[in-house]
Amino acid sequence: MSAPETDLPPLFPFAAIAGQPALRQALLLAAVDPRIGGVLVEGPRGTAKSTAARALAELMPAAPFVTLPLGASLEHVAGTLDLQQALAGHAVRFAPGLLARADGGVLYVDEINLLPDALVDVLLDAAASGVNVVERDGISHRHAARFVLVGTMNPEEGALRPQLLDRLGLAVRLANVADLAERQAIVRARLQFEADPAAFRARHAAEQAALAERLGAARARVQAPDALPWSDAVLQAAGALCVQAQVDGLRADLVLLRAARAWAAWQGDAQVTPVHVQAVAELALVHRRKPGVPPPDPVPASPPAADPPHPPRAPGADGAGPPEADWGAMPPEPIGTVRLAVPELLTSSAPATPKKA
Repeated sequence: MSAPETDLPPLFPFAAIAGQPALRQALLLAAVDPRIGGVLVEGPRGTAKSTAARALAELMPAAPFVTLPLGASLEHVAGTLDLQQALAGHAVRFAPGLLARADGGVLYVDEINLLPDALVDVLLDAAASGVNVVERDGISHRHAARFVLVGTMNPEEGALRPQLLDRLGLAVRLANVADLAERQAIVRARLQFEADPAAFRARHAAEQAALAERLGAARARVQAPDALPWSDAVLQAAGALCVQAQVDGLRADLVLLRAARAWAAWQGDAQVTPVHVQAVAELALVHRRKPGVPPPDPVPASPPAADPPHPPRAPGADGAGPPEADWGAMPPEPIGTVRLAVPELLTSSAPATPKKA
């Protein structure tokens, strides 16, 4: 029997999480549109992975938070059919698993890289489709499983196969906080929360409520029909980034477009633009990029002021002018030369070079 809600320990508010902007962005995107396929969080211990996942569920109305234990079986996760009851009562009796319990909430999988591949396949199928299908001895049962999958792993303990990595929607690679002031701010906030959780949560209540309201509005906008259209320029921007990353298949393009639409909904914009694609590109491509391919240079928020353009030079106007396509180039100019005296020691020691006929 589960403990009453009043007996649960207080949660660290999502609004108070500091020092991990990429993690916050990825979790919010997956919550806006769970069809993105979940979030993989890679990083060392103590980088707020589980804290952020639990805090995300609190922003979603009546959202359960379900943790998948490391030793769970396939029946425990997906559910099972009671064939004896089905044969005796001429009805299918389904015993739901963790996927059914996580419907509408967050399914947290710690050390996802240590799970059997077959179990990870079931998780990823349900996370991408929103439906869990259980088939056994010719009997099939389907139920809704719309949840935000958050998987964490420490790369030092092993890696996921590339086929499984590609099926996870977004990825965040965390690092230890090296900035001293930022570390102090994070530790101070944690100590304040542990000293008086109620007072700490009260200080962030307004911001927490604003985040929950904004998340609910963004989720409604994404689910609305014909909402947030994108142009061919958006498709071209997404495709160019995927080609540059040398990804396999087209799943990266689809995830990138869904994430860009979710980011546009979160920003409250009327349509998806290439700017939204660029803002979420690294989250969708960091775990799909071919090894050795460098990430693209970040696009500046505002381009620097450029010098006023020079008028193009007509090709061949002065006999040495560059073609029109290279009008920014300057024509060569003659430069005077000065003959330097060479020390006699050097000239005498060098062998004479015979002249060619």
